[in-house]
Amino acid sequence: MMRLPEFSYLSPVSVWDAVKLMADHGPAAMLVAGGTDLYPNMKRRQFEPSVLVGLRGIRELRGVRGSSRSGLTIGAGTILTVVSAHPEIVRHYPGLATAAGLVSSPQLRNMGTLGGNVCVDTRCNYYNQSYEWRKAVNFCMKKDGEICLVAPGSSRCWAVSSSDTAPMLWSLAAQVRLAGLAGERLIPISALFRDDGIQYLSKQPGEILTEIVLPPSEGWRSTYLKLRRRGSFDFPVLGVAVALRMEGETVREAAITLGASQPRPAPEAAALLVGQRPTDELIDAVADAAFKPGKPLDNTDLTHPYRKKMIRVYVARALHALVHGGSPR
Repeated sequence: MMRLPEFSYLSPVSVWDAVKLMADHGPAAMLVAGGTDLYPNMKRRQFEPSVLVGLRGIRELRGVRGSSRSGLTIGAGTILTVVSAHPEIVRHYPGLATAAGLVSSPQLRNMGTLGGNVCVDTRCNYYNQSYEWRKAVNFCMKKDGEICLVAPGSSRCWAVSSSDTAPMLWSLAAQVRLAGLAGERLIPISALFRDDGIQYLSKQPGEILTEIVLPPSEGWRSTYLKLRRRGSFDFPVLGVAVALRMEGETVREAAITLGASQPRPAPEAAALLVGQRPTDELIDAVADAAFKPGKPLDNTDLTHPYRKKMIRVYVARALHALVHGGSPR
């Protein structure tokens, strides 16, 4: 049986208290909200903090404020079940409601938070194993080792994002608010991520993600598709998040973001849609443009050639659903 290591748990009641505690304890401390990913990683000794700063007791981190006309602000501590079922999100930001509702299982969505899913650790076949398994293969550079076992000749880590909500928020042009000792800052969610499996977030040490800010939804349609081996519980092996702003039958703005092959936009593919009426032929061309640069590696479930092939399939399905209506599944 894998057991949690010993640690101290601190319970601040305000964001500022949490920021101070993180600064006081430095690298020895980690933030925890729902803990649905952190605690299993601690059992596997992937994370070994001696102090956890709990965010569950901070009321200002929870809830949905605003409207679709002026934009919504979602507290980072809002649980995924609430995000997936909130009437304003379901009606006006349906892609986000779908993405939140596809995370893991109902029990974990009742614990896991939106902020936690946005910031969730990257994953890899060689990393997300027990300590004994990782020791037997001589570890990897993400924890305790020196090389990437997916690509031994590479100087970087190729662990991939396992967030469902981050790609959708990226396509929706969301912003995130971060709080630290230097104060607050609001940045595009795209600026939160780095193309690196280890240092995958750009937030400063001790900074806390406090809010996700969505722009007004007028004219926008959105959807999210998730590829995984099982129909529930599994992390994504491919996520496709698509948002279109329509004027009549013409696309005025478009965004396509791929997750699990690493969170990244597909700007060339989305640009093909702008100013056009999306015919079946155009949708096929867009799906092909999203497919070509995709380079999944053997770092997660299912074979990487299959995952690459499914980029084309899922982008086409998502676009057909947004243009013609009906379920993208």
